[in-house]
Amino acid sequence: MKVDKETVDKIAHLARLELTEAEEERSIEELSEILSFMEKLNELDTSGVKPLIYMNEAVNVLRPDVIVQELTREEALKNAPLKNEEYFKVSKVIQK
Repeated sequence: MKVDKETVDKIAHLARLELTEAEEERSIEELSEILSFMEKLNELDTSGVKPLIYMNEAVNVLRPDVIVQELTREEALKNAPLKNEEYFKVSKVIQK
């Protein structure tokens, strides 16, 4: 694939980037290098290679999902500007 100014302009537009002329020229060179490297990788025979799912054999270590009451209702309501005995009070935001 040939990378030209129009391609870089389109990519910059999609990425919401404003590039100077020098940045556009550098982007054309860098994208061309990336694509030529990818073309070189396509020359390799990978028919017998299994797809790689994970980079290493590590397994996620997750903590058990245990309910813990770390904040009491009184502590939560202590700094509320508007409250009653059990709940936060909020201003009405929906009009009928």
